[in-house]
Amino acid sequence: MVTQVNHRVNFYDTDAMAVVHHANYIRWFEIGRVEFLREAGITLNELMKDGFVFPITEVSAKYVSPARFDDELIIETIPTALTKVKMAFDYRVLRVLDGTLLVQGHTQNVFTSRETGMITRLPAKYYEKLKAALD
Repeated sequence: MVTQVNHRVNFYDTDAMAVVHHANYIRWFEIGRVEFLREAGITLNELMKDGFVFPITEVSAKYVSPARFDDELIIETIPTALTKVKMAFDYRVLRVLDGTLLVQGHTQNVFTSRETGMITRLPAKYYEKLKAALD
């Protein structure tokens, strides 16, 4: 399942060179990841209530072309790997106006006990929903 989210660049997302600051793309990856989970039938609030968090252990981004204030973007989130302890995603951020690829990215997240901070196995309640979203 590929998840797509539209996002408009805010003025505060830009830097002194009038382009989107590179760190914002990492935030936008999170927007895509949260929407992917939502579409799979999982909310972060539910995960946290059940004692799980989903921290990033790896992140990378390849910047291809700049985005600017007021550009409308599409954030594509593509799940690439799933085990009971981790999940990985690839991302593409594109400008709606002309379809230009702006950034390609990757993250890996681990399922962690909110109480202990230790990596933990995801229960079937969540794992089966994520597995179905990957098929």
